Parts: sequence; structure tokens; C-alpha cells
Amino acid sequence: MAKCSICEKSVHFGHKVSHSNKKSNKMWKPNIKRVKAMVNGAPKRIYVCTQCLKSNKVVRAQ
Repeated sequence: MAKCSICEKSVHFGHKVSHSNKKSNKMWKPNIKRVKAMVNGAPKRIYVCTQCLKSNKVVRAQ
């Protein structure tokens, strides 16, 4: 579910590498917040990453 409604940022997969160089699977999730924002002139709850909130790509509803 970790996906931004604005920029479509979602999870990334890779390898966690230990000191002994063993590799195991790892997942990085974006910092997603559930906010009430104005969508098409009406307030709606959407999931937005903190980078979109910080850069004012989202107009928050009161």
C-alpha cells in the first residue's frame, strides 16, 4: 500500500549486505502520510509522501 498518490513513489527492493558480505533481501518504504487534501475542489483523504508535502505539491484541507 505504501504508494504516494501524487508522485507514485513506492517501495524499492535491494540487498542488505552484512559485514561478512552475506546478502539478504531488503525493502525500503517511502515516508507516507494520510492527509486530508483538496482534490477537484473537495476535501478527500489521500496518501502522500512527505517530500510532496514539503514541496507544496498538495493543498491541505482544513
